[in-house]
Amino acid sequence: MSSKPKDNKTPPETGLRKGLTSYGDKGFSLFLRKAFIKGAGYTNSALDRPVIGIINTGSAYNPCHGNMPQLLEAVKRGVMLAGGLSMEFPTISIHESFAAPTSMYLRNLMSMDTEEMLRAQPMDAVVMIGGCDKTVPAQMMGAASAGLPAIQLITGSMLTGSHRSERVGACTDCRRYWGKFRAGEIDETEKDEVNDQLVASVGTCSVMGTASTMACISEALGMTVPGGATPPAVTADRIRVAEETGACAVQMAKEGLTIDKILTADAFENAMRVLLAIGGSTNGIVHLAAIAGRMGLEIDLDALDKMGNETPVLVDLKPSGDHYMENFHDAGGMTTLLRELKPLLKLNTMTVTGRTLGEEIDAGPPSFKQDVVRKIDNPIYPRGSIAVLHGNLAPGGAIIKQSAANEKLMEHEGRAVVFENSEDLANRIDSPDLDVSADDIIVLKNIGPKGAPGMPEAGYIPIPMKLARAGVKDIVRISDGRMSGTAFGTIVLHVTPESAIGGPLAYVRNGDRIRLSVQNREISLLISDEELAKRANENPITPPTAERGYKKLFLDTVTQADKGVDFDFLRAAKMVGKTPSK
Repeated sequence: MSSKPKDNKTPPETGLRKGLTSYGDKGFSLFLRKAFIKGAGYTNSALDRPVIGIINTGSAYNPCHGNMPQLLEAVKRGVMLAGGLSMEFPTISIHESFAAPTSMYLRNLMSMDTEEMLRAQPMDAVVMIGGCDKTVPAQMMGAASAGLPAIQLITGSMLTGSHRSERVGACTDCRRYWGKFRAGEIDETEKDEVNDQLVASVGTCSVMGTASTMACISEALGMTVPGGATPPAVTADRIRVAEETGACAVQMAKEGLTIDKILTADAFENAMRVLLAIGGSTNGIVHLAAIAGRMGLEIDLDALDKMGNETPVLVDLKPSGDHYMENFHDAGGMTTLLRELKPLLKLNTMTVTGRTLGEEIDAGPPSFKQDVVRKIDNPIYPRGSIAVLHGNLAPGGAIIKQSAANEKLMEHEGRAVVFENSEDLANRIDSPDLDVSADDIIVLKNIGPKGAPGMPEAGYIPIPMKLARAGVKDIVRISDGRMSGTAFGTIVLHVTPESAIGGPLAYVRNGDRIRLSVQNREISLLISDEELAKRANENPITPPTAERGYKKLFLDTVTQADKGVDFDFLRAAKMVGKTPSK
């Protein structure tokens, strides 16, 4: 009689037995843990269930997460109905408009907080609730490094408001009306009136800014339940998604569906395909690079650029189109888009439901007539929203959101008008004596990852006052910083290497000629290699550092834009591949 060999592997610890505090006696550690949690009124029956952690990022400083109490209640209900035990806990919360010097500066700190809390506290799976621009990537970065089953719950977009019978929403219309005010087209009174209407409820920006981009990317990656990207924050649909998310987390815990099975190279390729098709924020590339880097994957920017040739912009949302997130949701949301993109997607990627992306698309509600998601043969823009540029000004690459740019300026040569940093820009941009014309190219240095620090969204350089009041609506602008996904214009961003570490951008001078050719994917400083080398030798750059604290950690370890502006020691120890595949 034969018998199977014994499996001597110790089964993985689950529930309260996971990650016991070190007291030198595991039995005592569990005994003590149970004693304290029972002080909160838990029974042994409750404590024997799968433990689902729920990250609470509610904060009075974060109105994008203002529906957190309702979401928490619904997630807990879903966990309980599915047989799990929910354990809510906080991490830091960062808001785009309230974090100084920029929320990007604190994204990596939030990712570390997330990762270490997932490692330190016993849970079999985690629900991560985030919405504002940097919170979702921070949570996915942390979860990717921690490695346990994880599911993303998006807080949802705000509702739109109305100003003098015109529909308005943050934050494309914020920038549009601020531009009107700077140009003298509206007065102080109207500026204050529209300020009351731009954000009509709690929730993230109502256009395809970074928050909405990361929501759509999360669903494309398979990190949310189907339909999880688009319901507005204050709707019943969003609450139902939250309940479903809680139930899904319990199933993931039972099945051991860890995040590495979801965040694969093919999943990132799908996410980049969606980024191009939604007219997504340029910030999406930086965040995807950071998340992928945690999984040991490099983003191939040139392969991404080639994807754009076969991936048109299909979603008609501001700033590339006309609609808002409410309309996208009413049009069927990501299911409608993914079904249109289906021939271009890797359909075998796993999702948090335990089913593949292809299976979820097929199981989605049927398509219907709508005007927000275009057919692939009738796009709102014929190419992908983002183009990758190269040249002697950006040896490591640069980005332009071509779908939100002025077609007439995308093939342009002009004279450089240079600002050395944000302070220089603030002091001179509105001067009537500024030597600038509409044909010039504005260059802003030292707003990259180390230069600012934190790579702020200062790349959306304002039109000089004298030009704005003369009716100029766009001008070519170049920097090593970022811009909001809600912004628009012919703006070259993420110039790599940045000026603060001696990239060629540091050596541009007033009056130099610069050539931008989106068609040729070129951004070039029209001086000789010898002259560029001479300038570098005459003005050597010392990268910035700090004496202490988080700023020192940031400046000493932060990577460039093409690596996601993550800390070098947080990336995977070994890079195992590139995405997308060529």
